[in-house]
Amino acid sequence: MVKKMKIQRINAIVKKEMKKLTRVPATLFMALLFPLVLTGAFGLAFGGGNIAVDTTYTIGIIDLDNSAWSNLFIGNLSASNVISNQFYESNDTAQADLAQGKVDAVIIIPDKFGASIDSYWLNPLNASTWENTTINLYVDLGSLIVSNALPPLIQQILLTTLYGEQALSISQPVTIGNLSGVQASHNTQFDIMAPGMFAFAAIFLVLIVAEGFTEERTTGILRRIQLTPTTPAEVITGSTIAHMITGILQTAIVFFAAGFMGFNIGTDAIRILFAFILVSLLVLCNVGFGLITASLAKSLGSATGISFIFILPQMFFGTFVPITSDITKLVPSYYVTETLTSIFLRDAALTSEVVLYNFVIMIGYCVVVIIGGIVLFAKFGREK
Repeated sequence: MVKKMKIQRINAIVKKEMKKLTRVPATLFMALLFPLVLTGAFGLAFGGGNIAVDTTYTIGIIDLDNSAWSNLFIGNLSASNVISNQFYESNDTAQADLAQGKVDAVIIIPDKFGASIDSYWLNPLNASTWENTTINLYVDLGSLIVSNALPPLIQQILLTTLYGEQALSISQPVTIGNLSGVQASHNTQFDIMAPGMFAFAAIFLVLIVAEGFTEERTTGILRRIQLTPTTPAEVITGSTIAHMITGILQTAIVFFAAGFMGFNIGTDAIRILFAFILVSLLVLCNVGFGLITASLAKSLGSATGISFIFILPQMFFGTFVPITSDITKLVPSYYVTETLTSIFLRDAALTSEVVLYNFVIMIGYCVVVIIGGIVLFAKFGREK
């Protein structure tokens, strides 16, 4: 009879937490709508949903030579299908537009460009007879993509101008085969980032749990609960179950939204089930962090601030943010993201060493954090 009553009290706590989730707009958005908005936004921004995104670079051109060779070079730039030419008479005007981001780069073709090429072809084996010139290239250093992609592209177009298309197809004894490996070459940036989104959504449970417990303590709800037969263990157990349900719903929302945006989840039910279990461990771990936060916080505002001590490291070192450091192995979200990347993008077996190792690490992390959170909250976080 005692056991039955205990289950009933835990069930009552679960229902209370779920009702609070649906009735508080801010909590509802953070728990359920935020993962949907996040996945949709990143899917549209980074190539999800099989949306074709044409990348075109606008290049300002100042042709001081105006020869047949310079016209051929300019024509080859346009023929690349990724470069749009914009002509300038003045370098000052071109540089001003570059500084304002109106063009991605500026090319200055020197006045002896054609003569330089002619001198090469007149005597290609004697460099002392060549008339050397330099093309000045200015790129938008504010864009990492532009500053890395344009120089080699323009260099290749220049080689095509100098030597013709045959320069790209000269026979050679050693060639590079088709791209292959553990990651499919057709993966979009969204595919690469998607595993981290599952962890990213679960991380914010720290904030939800911390604010929930802190609010109940400051408003006296925990004190009233203590006047009932409900024990602290039942309160924590019921709240943990409710937040686990929320975490599983978050994971499901991200899975379905990512699949809709083009991420290839696959139809392997065992892999999907394993992914849910793995993310559930992260959810449980973040519930523990939330309990620790609630134990330290004295007000709702401080609960929000302290929460980010646990949220930011996981966000920056363990999700889709491309940071490579030994620090990443200190946060639980890293092991979830790395494992999901391995099983969904690298097609790693669930019995592979890295998958099993990460899974064991997550279990250990959960045990330590959740027990620590319960002990600290039972000692410092409850209403006195």
